[in-house]
Amino acid sequence: MKTLVLDSGHSAHEPPEARGIERDNIRMMVSPGRDRPIHATFRALPEFLTAGDLVVVNTSGTIAAAIDAELPSGATFVLHVSTELPGGLWMVEPRQLIDGGATEPLAISPVATRVRLNGGTEIDLLRAAPGSTRLWLAAVVGNDVLRAQLHVHGRPIRYRYVDHDWPIDAYQTVFADTPGSAEMPSAARPFSDALVTSLIRRGIGLAPITLHTGVSSLEGHELPYPERFVVPAATASAVNAVHAAGGHVIAVGTTVVRALETAVDRSRTVHPAEGWTDTVITAERGVRAVDGLVTGWHEPEASHLAMLEALAGRAMLDEAYAEAYASGYLWHEFGDSHLLLPYAGGR
Repeated sequence: MKTLVLDSGHSAHEPPEARGIERDNIRMMVSPGRDRPIHATFRALPEFLTAGDLVVVNTSGTIAAAIDAELPSGATFVLHVSTELPGGLWMVEPRQLIDGGATEPLAISPVATRVRLNGGTEIDLLRAAPGSTRLWLAAVVGNDVLRAQLHVHGRPIRYRYVDHDWPIDAYQTVFADTPGSAEMPSAARPFSDALVTSLIRRGIGLAPITLHTGVSSLEGHELPYPERFVVPAATASAVNAVHAAGGHVIAVGTTVVRALETAVDRSRTVHPAEGWTDTVITAERGVRAVDGLVTGWHEPEASHLAMLEALAGRAMLDEAYAEAYASGYLWHEFGDSHLLLPYAGGR
């Protein structure tokens, strides 16, 4: 993919509502197989699907996962609490404040360090996470204490392209009912109650999974790390029934792809599953459970692009990203949408 320089004009700096746009009326590009991309708005999504199709969404809610902390030296920093791991461990990321209250990765000595969070909870940064230069494995004195501290003293994670803090409600989707994601499963943010009703009226089904997302892997070309997920039995059955009837399964977000692809076997049968997934989707592996995808626009180095290539192929992505960039689409969690339908339009 040709390198894109994401300048300020291609970044969404605030929620669309702050720009006077309803959340379901952001721009959406549709990539239908070999046909040229189509420019639409998100509320037109039902028009590109067919009765009998199934839309699978993530019900994870976003938590206030950024909290102020202090090193033994007294120096202050911000800790992003990413992912709960088996055995009472957590994946976390130390970051330093920069102008405007945003953050950037903080390099600290690679030895075990005890730090104190705002509110008094102490955690031990044990060692760098495997394969990462910025993430740490950490042990907390009581996970429930950590969650309580985040609820009281935390704030939503934001990066430098977002100009200032927004309340946690700005980072929730209409499907959120199980708190646990460090960063919003943002592909579903443009959905509204009215849009869900429109899908149902057209005979398009909806089914849930839950996958609690960690911090994004947009820096350092990192591969996805384990994330906690659940694929309910009813969702597995719905996916299998739609495929048996010749319909299509549309994942809303790369989190949904990861969960379903963890639960599918080589015959394309999806099974109920839960736990932590370490599945990495690549073009070589391919996808078996998913036929289409609603997603945002990912930075050129993002590992999510390998998943998109597995679904849609490199040629479709190259064309779509060039078109989106030239047309002024907005990137990141408050940005515009992309609907990939590789089975449609001439295929």
